[in-house]
Amino acid sequence: MKNSFYSDFDTEWIGRGQSKNVKGRTPFEQDRDRIIYSPAFRRLQNKTQVFLSGEFDFYRTRLTHSMEVSQIGRSIVNHLNRSSNALSDGFRIDQDLVESICLAHDIGHPSFGHAGEQILNELMFEAGGFEGNAQNLRILVDLFYRDKTQWSGMNPTRAFLDGMLKYKVLFANSEKKKNHFIYNFQKDILDFVSPDVEFSTLFENENALNSFKSLECRIMDWADDIAYSIHDIDDGIRAGFITIKKIRNWMDDKDKEYTGNDRGFLEELATAITDDTFSAFLARLIGTFIHGTKFVERDNVLAEKTHRYRFDIQVEEEGLALCTLLKMLSINLVFHTPQVHQLEYKGGRILRELFTVMEEEYVIKDAPGYRLLPAHYHIALQKHDAYERRRMLCDYISGMTDGFVVRTYKRLFDPDFGSINDLI
Repeated sequence: MKNSFYSDFDTEWIGRGQSKNVKGRTPFEQDRDRIIYSPAFRRLQNKTQVFLSGEFDFYRTRLTHSMEVSQIGRSIVNHLNRSSNALSDGFRIDQDLVESICLAHDIGHPSFGHAGEQILNELMFEAGGFEGNAQNLRILVDLFYRDKTQWSGMNPTRAFLDGMLKYKVLFANSEKKKNHFIYNFQKDILDFVSPDVEFSTLFENENALNSFKSLECRIMDWADDIAYSIHDIDDGIRAGFITIKKIRNWMDDKDKEYTGNDRGFLEELATAITDDTFSAFLARLIGTFIHGTKFVERDNVLAEKTHRYRFDIQVEEEGLALCTLLKMLSINLVFHTPQVHQLEYKGGRILRELFTVMEEEYVIKDAPGYRLLPAHYHIALQKHDAYERRRMLCDYISGMTDGFVVRTYKRLFDPDFGSINDLI
């Protein structure tokens, strides 16, 4: 049955990248399938979520996190399609579209988590910055496929690209330029996503512009919040960072009440840790968050153009408050600890030193004296000017997995590591 929720406007491809044929699949199914089979997606298995990937086999990586977000996203869509009177079999939110957005939402994020992202932004500041969500778009539109020394995109649909646009402010227009922007050269993506109305004309406030998102982007964002607020707690408990004593100390020390009954919930969590039932206790919250999501109508200038802006989701205040409580618990008991900060510092320093050496060899020099990069990058960089070479070098380093970064660093700087027979 044809789904009238989406029109040809939503399914139109950007026209940059590998061509597509229908072959019995919808355009959104093709977007999803291309993500799943891509090297960029597979690399997420060795990129840090909270703890360094590979440290223990049960901690989440960017890959397992993305898979969990996609499952939660699909469940939210399923709940909305069944529970809303405005939706039906012939007029429904597309699960494949939301799944592809959720699977790809971290595809451009570098090694070593947010610390790696911050370091690369500092290093690229004079050349347009670095932002993980902006890099998502760059991979999808420009870097998805490689043919020798040429790269091309996956030719994504308008609805998929719009769902990836968590932020719509250009780097040049960003006040702090620390995060929550896209690259200046990605304005053509904004123009494709909204060809008749320029996003920047809708809001003068930067936060308001970044908060104006398509329905599917809002679902992905909420699914992401659910996944990491719950699963960071789960990993933190397993790693020994979150203990009953630390929970109770934090309860006594914190100066803000989130749910109105923080102590009651946290005591339940402490009991679940004592009984070793915390995984089931936390897992049940996922269903609570999903079923606390409603399908609502909204009014804006794009509502007449596409149902993706005619409708939105609304999350119960209790759910938002509980999700925030969980995030703050993780931030204070896991992320703001010496152990995690030391690892972040080390990862950032490794990336900085690696980038500096590569930049000196491939950007500052007229011609590289050493072949430090794989042949296709080594050849491709020499075809461009210094500005483009720096961006391409950032593409290369941001795509490296944690393990690959560490091995490359050791090969360059550790006298006791490596031989000419080592594989990269």
